Amino acid sequence: MKKRHIFIFWLVGMVLMTACGKEESMETNSTVTEIESTILYETEEAADGKTAVGSDALNSRQEETTAEPTEEPTEEPATLERLLKIALLPVGDTMYIWGGGWNEEDTGAGPGAVTLGVCPKWAEFAALQDENYNYKEHRYEILKGLDCSGYVGWVVYNLFEKESGKEGYVFKSTETAAKYSELGWGQLLEAPTEFLAGDIVSMKGHVWICLGMCEDGSVVLVHASPPGVSVCGTAPAEGGKSQAVELAKNYMEKYYPNWQEKYPDREVGLKYVTDVSVMRWNEETLSDAKVLQEMSAKEVLKLLFEE
Repeated sequence: MKKRHIFIFWLVGMVLMTACGKEESMETNSTVTEIESTILYETEEAADGKTAVGSDALNSRQEETTAEPTEEPTEEPATLERLLKIALLPVGDTMYIWGGGWNEEDTGAGPGAVTLGVCPKWAEFAALQDENYNYKEHRYEILKGLDCSGYVGWVVYNLFEKESGKEGYVFKSTETAAKYSELGWGQLLEAPTEFLAGDIVSMKGHVWICLGMCEDGSVVLVHASPPGVSVCGTAPAEGGKSQAVELAKNYMEKYYPNWQEKYPDREVGLKYVTDVSVMRWNEETLSDAKVLQEMSAKEVLKLLFEE
């Protein structure tokens, strides 16, 4: 077994601590603002910085379960390669849940985003869904999946932390890149013309992780967006067939065939690369010995999937 598989197998095999299994019901008199956009956008527009929670949205929680990890986590350096391999772990097995990864008060990271490993409940819930999955019917069932900022926060937590339950890294999606830059992790770039592997990209109401750029200028990315966590590609600025979309489709078909069969759309719009802000990691925070930031999206994917 290759050494670099060790961390991945450990993460996949880990079971969430109490957080992944907590079941309780909540009621609130707030109302949920209806979403007009085609992209799932989570919480930014509330005037007080919180999301309004509908009284019918918090009725489903899961039974409490605990399990010990099968082995101790290995001490691994924070690298760009490791960041992206962690980002791929929930792909194809995790539905988009509005509020997933947040706490019940919508003030920051919740139990799902501050636990090491992939929650088994995510895959269990995903396995029950079909091609007609509607995330609007599962708002705030926060332990069944992740939203975009909850997902990115979970990835970063699993990169930096060695135990569950500490303070997390979940911020409003529009602000995530700026918040991470303020933590000293990297440079904040406004309106970038290129996107590199590992870039944390914030746009209005959404945040995603870049897997690389193609020769035609299209970008391969991984994110949590309805129906769930998947690899997608942007359309090229000049129009025509997108190399990024084709790459995303090929890899989803090869490694996540069940998901791709149910949810085949791999293209996202040009707004993903226009009017955005990017947090680009500095070498002091994440080393890039494999020089992924100098690779094309095709080369990055080959390295991540060890082809």
